[in-house]
Amino acid sequence: MKKALIAFLGNPYYDTRTLNLYKSLTKRGIKVKVIGFEWKDSSFISKKGEISVYKLNKSFCSLCFYIRFVAILKYHLFLERADYYFAEDVQTLPFISVIGKLKRGKVLYDSRELYGFLAGLKNKKTLQKSIQIIEGIFIRLVDYVITTGNMDTDFIKEKFKLQNVLTLRNLPIYKEHFNPVNIREKFNIQADDKVLLYQGVVLHGRGLRLVFEAIKKVGGFSLLIVGDGEEMVFYKQLAVKIGIENRVVFAGRVSQDDLLNLTAGADIGLAVIENISLSYFYALPNKLFEYIMAGKPVIASNFPQMKEVIEKYDVGYTINPDNEQDLVEVLLRIKSDPHLLEVLQRNCETASTELHWEKEFETLEFLFSSRNRKKGEENTYSKE
Repeated sequence: MKKALIAFLGNPYYDTRTLNLYKSLTKRGIKVKVIGFEWKDSSFISKKGEISVYKLNKSFCSLCFYIRFVAILKYHLFLERADYYFAEDVQTLPFISVIGKLKRGKVLYDSRELYGFLAGLKNKKTLQKSIQIIEGIFIRLVDYVITTGNMDTDFIKEKFKLQNVLTLRNLPIYKEHFNPVNIREKFNIQADDKVLLYQGVVLHGRGLRLVFEAIKKVGGFSLLIVGDGEEMVFYKQLAVKIGIENRVVFAGRVSQDDLLNLTAGADIGLAVIENISLSYFYALPNKLFEYIMAGKPVIASNFPQMKEVIEKYDVGYTINPDNEQDLVEVLLRIKSDPHLLEVLQRNCETASTELHWEKEFETLEFLFSSRNRKKGEENTYSKE
């Protein structure tokens, strides 16, 4: 039996991409071991098994956090032998690429972000430069780089002079039937309000201030925020400050098993990202496709990769994230036409038959084929 090891500096149970990868590899008869980490939930207890998640403590000492992360990861890498090694982020890349190669496995780097250009590094130039250097060194050791969008693929090919780059978008597993959560009842939202849904980390640059100001101006909309992050307190205080605290609900993190049913209970999904970094401008987030899978029209930033999907399938609207009036006008249009969302929802249902993980994963199928290839029959993707 073939074996795969997936390493991710995060909790896999809250990460759709890691769980989908685990399920797809297992379905193909590959024995999969996932190594993940949790530090946000102070009550979390480490779990061991096919998906192992180890508790870390970041509040005490950042250096201790990193040392423990490296120690656990290296322990598993030296202990386990696999045919495929997946680095699910730039933090695991150096260890996966070196040890995976030493163990003669096939190494894949899942570059799910343009890590050297993250918005959170905008004012941390030394750290940003360090990440760019580390990625530049170790990305050349891997067999394949995987990205979440074609623009990311083109960027990495050009920047690192590589051709072994594949696109695997962050699509959800296909689901035809849902058990929608009654969001209005569960979170005490007014029965006649349209529910806007934001999924993701609560950070600056995610368009939340823009949405707050828009729903203050346009009545009949409430906002449900699913996720947590370092700016939760800021946005809770902001909601109170501008007088919309009774129309904004902070639900916290939700497991992947429950997320789509919660999404199905909303009316409109939000992916309004600000253009504060190259990584954000190239964004093609999984929440965009989760909204579509759950039949929810989308309001997103008019950035090229999101705009292409929304316009191709006619599943929502794109706006300028720097222009509050753009969002206000879209909300007014939805409010004035009771049938508009119904049309967009039907388009989402059609789009979901194409925009799902099983179909997308065919991009990597050649790597896991049970057929024995003759020497020289590798896929045409190769390093320059």
